[in-house]
Amino acid sequence: MAEEELEKQIKALSEKMENVEETMSRVAAPYSQLLEYVERFQKISSSYFKMLGLYQRYGAISPDLLIPGVKDSISRDIVKVLFERDGQNISQITEKLKAMRGTASRRIVRERLALLAEKGVVKAKGSSRSKVYWLTEEYVDKWYDLLGLGMSKRRDETEGDQR
Repeated sequence: MAEEELEKQIKALSEKMENVEETMSRVAAPYSQLLEYVERFQKISSSYFKMLGLYQRYGAISPDLLIPGVKDSISRDIVKVLFERDGQNISQITEKLKAMRGTASRRIVRERLALLAEKGVVKAKGSSRSKVYWLTEEYVDKWYDLLGLGMSKRRDETEGDQR
């Protein structure tokens, strides 16, 4: 009889323990979600402070910060133009530069694009008479790493496929 009573008590304790474990997991779930939110917030705030540091050091946050070997402003503006919209030909880039700077020459744009291609910042697709220029994935990845985002931002699928 004592054994049966002991088994009942053990069974009752086992059920209570299962209930306690179930309740604890329900109570802990929001805290684990909260922890995920806090980690995301820390990552975002870290990226924000990194961008503030870049702004303080260089006076701007611009993709052209990654081309230290290129000192001329035309090349830097070409990078900005391609960052706004990839996949443009020389005429389109020249028109955008004219709008930004007031003046631009197709010959100069062509020369600067060749320089940027040598540096691994842009690449061209198409024939010699109708090239379209893109920022390289490596360059775009470096830019997002610099910002602390750690991954390249994918533009729409069709542009990504043409790269």
